[in-house]
Amino acid sequence: MDLKSYFESTKGIGVLSTADAQGQVDSAIYARPHVMEEGTFAFIMLDRLTHANLQTNPRAAYLFIEEGVGYRGKRFFLTKIREEENSELMERLRRRSTPGRSEETKFVGVFRIDKELPLIGAGE
Repeated sequence: MDLKSYFESTKGIGVLSTADAQGQVDSAIYARPHVMEEGTFAFIMLDRLTHANLQTNPRAAYLFIEEGVGYRGKRFFLTKIREEENSELMERLRRRSTPGRSEETKFVGVFRIDKELPLIGAGE
């Protein structure tokens, strides 16, 4: 199954982890990524710690735990390749409106997938 189909059809919980230039790590709950035509991931983010970390360190990790019994899912090692602020792309990608956050500055971070592994184990 390709990643676009996987994330469109699989429910679960996602965690995006980043670190600043000094290596201070942060993890935050994030929705499923938007899988772009070129095979990259896009995440909509507010101007919070995750976004701040990505300004000095473009590397991130995304962990997706599938809903259901057992430990199934995927891990992705990512590198941010571009970012857009309050853009048309963001409006196209939005899955839902978040009350109370409409006036906050939002960003779309687009990431190259450097490596994909299963949730459990080293993979191949």
